[in-house]
Amino acid sequence: MSSLSYEALKVFEGRAAATSGRGKDPVNEPMIRHWCEAMGDTNSAYAGADPTAPPTMLQAWTMGGLSGHQGRSAAYDELFALLDGAGYTSVVATDCEQEYLRALRPGDEITFDAVIESVSERKTTKLGTGHFVTTRMDIRADGEPAGTHRFRILKYAPAQRQQAANAPMPKSKRPRPVINRDNAGFWEGVARHELLIQRCGGCRTLRFPWLPGCNACGSLAWDTVEASGEGTVYSYVVMHHPPFPAFDPPYAVGLIDLAEGVRMVSNVVGVPSDKVRIGQQVRLEFQWVDEELELPVFRAVEGMTGTAEGGA
Repeated sequence: MSSLSYEALKVFEGRAAATSGRGKDPVNEPMIRHWCEAMGDTNSAYAGADPTAPPTMLQAWTMGGLSGHQGRSAAYDELFALLDGAGYTSVVATDCEQEYLRALRPGDEITFDAVIESVSERKTTKLGTGHFVTTRMDIRADGEPAGTHRFRILKYAPAQRQQAANAPMPKSKRPRPVINRDNAGFWEGVARHELLIQRCGGCRTLRFPWLPGCNACGSLAWDTVEASGEGTVYSYVVMHHPPFPAFDPPYAVGLIDLAEGVRMVSNVVGVPSDKVRIGQQVRLEFQWVDEELELPVFRAVEGMTGTAEGGA
């Protein structure tokens, strides 16, 4: 990496990243519907005669797609060129923060301005050494402030690997699942070889993954039902990269339609990854992935596949 002073980066703070940007489409019901279907959000506020857009769609209305936006400033490109030239050629999104000021409804015209809010001093992470860049976007609906979106990335130089690229990677343990008070009951069920689905105590709607409250009626009361274990592959991806010591690519990750009407993500096993198909029937089993961790996976039922040929 070439030397790059922090002062050379600080001068970009406060510079515009986009000026007088305009959403390519007004807020509209089809996009709201697609978003809610993808997220599994059935809140009645986002449907019906006078719907609002889910607040977390705030950034979606500002996206420029492959062709980009008019009004993009050169400052962002200049900053990236400076970081690239110093050897910080990799980038990863780290987090975003949103603040909501006004509900968005179909027909609202979206405009926005964006600014490079901050560039951090050089930081060293597990990925490598680099600088965090935070961009703030101020979003308006029909000229009124609607919200703020902060997006943070890390521009970094990858850490040097400790072993040659062609050397075998040592086997390590799978990442442990995050267990908290909202999902502890699910993992307790897994330990008993039970796949438990939450059921709302108010409207009796089934939901998965586990949530503290019902997204259909808002009730905080719930109990569980045990899944039969039967399902079909709704969609899937075959993972090849990046390689990770605890996994043996290629392997299939499926979105499984459970017989009870909810979906969950898990591995599809029992057939080569290139033989997984949409509509394929699968059956739950529990598989030890190391000496401490057992996970629910789905085994393809031999000879029972759908007719679709593509994956997600």
